Amino acid sequence: MPAFYWSQSIAAGGTFNPLTGTNYQYPPRPGVVKYLHRATLVGLVATIVSGSDELLQEAPVPAGGTAGVTPSEFNVPPIIDSVRAGDLQTVRYRNPTAGAITVDGFVDYTPTG
Repeated sequence: MPAFYWSQSIAAGGTFNPLTGTNYQYPPRPGVVKYLHRATLVGLVATIVSGSDELLQEAPVPAGGTAGVTPSEFNVPPIIDSVRAGDLQTVRYRNPTAGAITVDGFVDYTPTG
């Protein structure tokens, strides 16, 4: 099961898409993707799109994490979807607050075909 991890500080008013330019942006075969993410402070919002499915419409990212610590399913609900080969995967974080917030997360891709 290939996975891609990220830890990024997002400046006030900034955005971040961790999958841009990675092999996970366009899965090569059908499969299942699982996203987990957690922010260090409240206020960060995320939108997750998988192909034509909006899995998460701009919503708050769970907070209370420690920068650099990968979240687990014990403290963060996973977002899971079936994908077709070539479906564009987008995770867009937006920080509308007045200070920097760090987000840690990962995508797990399991091919099924």
